[in-house]
Amino acid sequence: MIPFKDSIPSRRFPFVTVILIITNAAAFAYELSLPWEGLENLINTYGVVPFKLQLVADNPLGVLGEMAGSLVTSTLLHAGFLHLLGNMWYLWIFGDNVEDRMGPIRFLLFYLSCGVVASVTHIVFNLGSPVPTIGASGAVAGVLGAYLVSYPFARVLTLLPFFIIWPVVELPAILVLGFWFIVQLFNGTAAIGTTSEMMAGVAWWAHIGGFISGILFLRVFARRPRH
Repeated sequence: MIPFKDSIPSRRFPFVTVILIITNAAAFAYELSLPWEGLENLINTYGVVPFKLQLVADNPLGVLGEMAGSLVTSTLLHAGFLHLLGNMWYLWIFGDNVEDRMGPIRFLLFYLSCGVVASVTHIVFNLGSPVPTIGASGAVAGVLGAYLVSYPFARVLTLLPFFIIWPVVELPAILVLGFWFIVQLFNGTAAIGTTSEMMAGVAWWAHIGGFISGILFLRVFARRPRH
């Protein structure tokens, strides 16, 4: 399912959502400007590397400080244009309404909190992995979770890839986002202990952790009633 737009209009311009999209795009442009060695060093330094947790005994403050920082910085980096486009597309469609419910400052804190929880969840399920994880997927997943609870029956114009027929239909958000979460949960469960690069190369549990945290954090950060 590929969503195009939803039926809930925003009451205010989504400043934080737009700023987050611009910031992610700027960070990706910076990535493209780097030579391969520089890009590799950037990702290893600012991406989430679960294996680093095993080095805590050697340098507790240094390792924990670096890992804590990467929980946020990793959400600004992306592995390719399609990776960036997918995350920012979902953020643009669903982020404005969640920001509307919370207000800009609360929404920013909510977004960052979901990103942190998503990264921690990924670390827990991949403790021995030396592969850096980057991307805003976990934070955006939190936005999707909050949207699902806030507007379960909002209509979402959605493209349905189905063999050679790709119809565009309106579906309730609970179906679109619920299906998205089920796919993440299925793949995350299947990826546990797998050696498949296709399954292990995606931070499924970051998506799951971010989505669930978005549902839970909504009660904390939302201050405006639904409209």
